[in-house]
Amino acid sequence: MLMPTKCSTKFQRLKKIEFRIHLFGCRKMATPVEPPSGSRSEGKHYYSVWQSLFELDTKYVPIKPIGRGAYGIVCSSLNRETNEKVAIKKIHNTFDNRTDALRTLRELKLLRHLQHENVIALKDVMVPMQRASFKDVYLVYDLMDTDLHQIIKSSQSLSNDHCQYFLFQLLRGLKYLHSANILHRDLKPGNLLINANCDLKICDFGLARTNNGKDQFMTEYVVTRWYRAPELLLCCENYGTSIDVWSVGCIFAELLGRKPIFPGTECLNQLKLIINILGSQTEDAIEFIDNQKARNYIKSLPFTSGTSFSDVYPQAQPSAIDLLEKMLVFDPAKRISVDEALHHPYMSSLYSSDMDSPVEVPVDLEIDEELGEDVIRQMIWEEMLHYHPEVVVGNPQAN
Repeated sequence: MLMPTKCSTKFQRLKKIEFRIHLFGCRKMATPVEPPSGSRSEGKHYYSVWQSLFELDTKYVPIKPIGRGAYGIVCSSLNRETNEKVAIKKIHNTFDNRTDALRTLRELKLLRHLQHENVIALKDVMVPMQRASFKDVYLVYDLMDTDLHQIIKSSQSLSNDHCQYFLFQLLRGLKYLHSANILHRDLKPGNLLINANCDLKICDFGLARTNNGKDQFMTEYVVTRWYRAPELLLCCENYGTSIDVWSVGCIFAELLGRKPIFPGTECLNQLKLIINILGSQTEDAIEFIDNQKARNYIKSLPFTSGTSFSDVYPQAQPSAIDLLEKMLVFDPAKRISVDEALHHPYMSSLYSSDMDSPVEVPVDLEIDEELGEDVIRQMIWEEMLHYHPEVVVGNPQAN
């Protein structure tokens, strides 16, 4: 979908800026290796990437590693059939941990249905040779240059136009997700991928859920603490799309100040930092807290009148401060919605309602948390077949 003229014209100059940062990647290249068994599987070839074996479809030629995390390793690659550069993520020993396996399954189920310019596209999931015993999963995504965390901590200067354009794209992608009743639940700068032309895409949907009132209980595994909404820190059992808005507010503040606004060391410290900035809360503002002990804790904190965001970010435009104040509201019911944020004066020069299209297919992310390894493996296999109908055609028993 092309941006409307008023947006593309305003950012024509901005989008030609190339960030003066080290983009993802390193000098060490992927190297071809022999398969560990000594025999090559048809349609596969083998590479060493950061001393990890990659068994890839022959149409993909890895170039170099570009990232590593708890999930595994990501390398840039060339699709020889389309001459397109992509990112391949290897999730190593996917089924050793049920939580990680379920994260992988959720991301597959979700991204198959999503198509938006501000949401990362899952382009392929490679089919392994051994259906009943495969351990690794290879996901193929759009290739992006870096992420917002790397940009914020770099020496690259960020103008108001940069902040405005990044926030605009984040809100557009999030409105698309919320239109399908999907909560991302782990928005943070590291999960926002950026190209040198300033394009932004939301990624990492392993913690996403549908907002249907079921299975909403907060766990420590959900949402990186610094970007976690008060209702999650206070273990409220019911929460909604406003948790993502709080995370966006934290990201917006980090763009303005080039450092996290609430860098808590643990949960209670996180709450103290929030209250120190927002000020002590009235009885009405904490009515949503359904745990009496949690409510008492908030009431026990020393009184503070808070700190004005305009004092924290003196260089920010008044309209930016006003929007930030409406996002970082303690009471989730009083927090601005994504749609309201897009219609805010700070966004008005960019946003038009005719830009948006809702998710056309309802997405069901309800998965039994107690599923066994074999069942999860079978469900991931079935997701793979959506990208490889030729496997079903060649083998009617495959599905």
